[in-house]
Amino acid sequence: MELRLGFLASHNGSNMQAIIDACKNKTLKSKPCVVISNNSKSGAIERAKKENIPYYHLSSSTHSSEEELDKAIRDALKSQNVNLVILAGYMKRLGPHTLKEFNNRVLNIHPALLPKYGGEGMYGILVHEAVIKAKEKKSGVTIHIVNSEYDRGPVINQVEVPVYENDSAETLAQRVLTVEHQTYVETIKKIEEEKIKL
Repeated sequence: MELRLGFLASHNGSNMQAIIDACKNKTLKSKPCVVISNNSKSGAIERAKKENIPYYHLSSSTHSSEEELDKAIRDALKSQNVNLVILAGYMKRLGPHTLKEFNNRVLNIHPALLPKYGGEGMYGILVHEAVIKAKEKKSGVTIHIVNSEYDRGPVINQVEVPVYENDSAETLAQRVLTVEHQTYVETIKKIEEEKIKL
């Protein structure tokens, strides 16, 4: 099936770029259709400009009420006929209007093996610091469907990444990020092929 992808990203958007590149080199049949960022100076918006993908800056500075912002995000995705929403380092909780419109069609990637090291406040380097502090032997990547609770939606793909004795949060983060890029692309491919049914 042809997937029309809508991306939400707050910062650099490297996972988004990995997916866009996979679409360009025909690894994926999907089409990147829109980028939405809550950060007007994000790397994700710069990437969208470079790739000629429509983009929007939608945040509390463009919409004073959370409900209006939620509706604006939903409408921006609908305007491009998006049928799969990809969170790529998006640091805000999605609202009920967007989640209802795209029920079971919003994916997030988390840099640990959920349900471990998930939930509110667990993102980015903080996750890796917690994994190192707990002396875990393995971490990894989880892709899950997004619902109204942080990191609680159904898991659709997980890949383990070893934690080495001399790892810092930064070295672990770098190794996990490489696997994130591969895993996000592989997961979307499985959805295209209907090996993962949403």
